[in-house]
Amino acid sequence: MWYAIMWGTIAASATLLGALLVLKFAIPKRVIAFIMALGTGALIGATTYELLEDAVKFSGFREIAIGFLGGALIFTILDIVVTRTGGHKRKRSERGNDNSSNKEDKSGSGLGIFIGTVMDTLPESAMIGMSLFSGGSVSLALVISIFISNLPEGISSTVGLQKSGYSKKKIIFLWALVVFFSALSSWGGALLESASDSIKAIMSAFAGGAIIAMVASTMMPEAYKEGGPTVGFITAIGLFISLFLHHL
Repeated sequence: MWYAIMWGTIAASATLLGALLVLKFAIPKRVIAFIMALGTGALIGATTYELLEDAVKFSGFREIAIGFLGGALIFTILDIVVTRTGGHKRKRSERGNDNSSNKEDKSGSGLGIFIGTVMDTLPESAMIGMSLFSGGSVSLALVISIFISNLPEGISSTVGLQKSGYSKKKIIFLWALVVFFSALSSWGGALLESASDSIKAIMSAFAGGAIIAMVASTMMPEAYKEGGPTVGFITAIGLFISLFLHHL
């Protein structure tokens, strides 16, 4: 249990690290896009090799379909809701000012960014706890993949919070909350270790579906927008790294 919390905290701490970096330095948008593309590939690989592969071992394709498609659907519905409150800006790294928005709109946008980021990180963190199902130890490939994907999340979302008028102290406090919630999510995933194989398969596939929906709707479009066609190759590198780490 505590093992899952520790690794969940480490993986989620990349969001806080990303925030500290962007508060200290001006990071080019193209660099952020490349990191995001690398994280996209790594997450797709980790989802496939860790969650879905383990789900197949636990149960049949009916349970996997229920979990995987259900996770993707629920994330998509929640993403639509959060997007309407400004959460879509959590992946955007522009620092320009939006003079057309009033103070109340900006405040709502900042809250949407925070809620959207928590929504993105929870299924990732749950993956860490769930990875204990098969071997009793957390997958290194999984932790590294999530860490890589969380770094640009912290960078781009911090830019959005700054545009919404949030102070440095408040931004750091919000990211500390994200790390805390992520640790709880990882712990929650580990608690399912005593569940039946069917429940394990459904929950593993559910987290996998949510993550695939997340990278497809938020990370991939933003990475391509800022990084261009090169991000395709970098995404492939991320996927290969995940495969390599999985077979170490």
